[in-house]
Amino acid sequence: MREALNKEKLKAVYDRVARRYDSQHSFLTARSDQRGRIILVDKAVGPGDKVLDCGAGTGSTALLAARKIGTSGKIVLLDMSDGMLTVAREKVMQAGLNEGVEFKTGDMLDLPFKDSTFDVVLSTYSMCPLHDPTKGATELYRVVRPGGRIGVAHSTEPETRLVRWLADKIESVVWLIPSISLGCRSVSVLPTLEKAGCKIIFKRHIGIPWWPFLVFVVEKPAT
Repeated sequence: MREALNKEKLKAVYDRVARRYDSQHSFLTARSDQRGRIILVDKAVGPGDKVLDCGAGTGSTALLAARKIGTSGKIVLLDMSDGMLTVAREKVMQAGLNEGVEFKTGDMLDLPFKDSTFDVVLSTYSMCPLHDPTKGATELYRVVRPGGRIGVAHSTEPETRLVRWLADKIESVVWLIPSISLGCRSVSVLPTLEKAGCKIIFKRHIGIPWWPFLVFVVEKPAT
């Protein structure tokens, strides 16, 4: 795994690219990023749920979730980048989904919520830049209620050796330009959640061969 960018640099990068993040990430992933969001919301979120979108970015996942939970639900968008949250606020307002939506600046590695606060916790492409993805997964587990669901999409290793070699060569170049790489690299957090007792209820690999994503939903033990 490549060494993560430090928190201050990462925040500056996302503040800087906030206005173009949606189009840039969509282009670089051949739109598989949005596919992953749609899958997670479909599999993890239900009407009336209290949802945390952790590392919410520009709110693309939250908009899908807000429509799914309806007026009886609630969703909190948390991100370290005020620039990204500004774009998210604008998108939520334009969609007319303000009711039951809250925005909060915060750190995924130290979530400002009590244990067992949410029915559902989502993380779409926000684990990849963390310097400690395992700690991030542990925080998601902590704030979801027993019996609740955790939905995650993150970059993962290509399946074949040749494609992994090619991906590494491409990433070596892209990594030199943080505003393009966005500090993203392959991570692995599902084993941490399984070790904590979570049950896998959905798991799928999606995306382009040299930049695949793992999309999964797990359920926290009820007791």
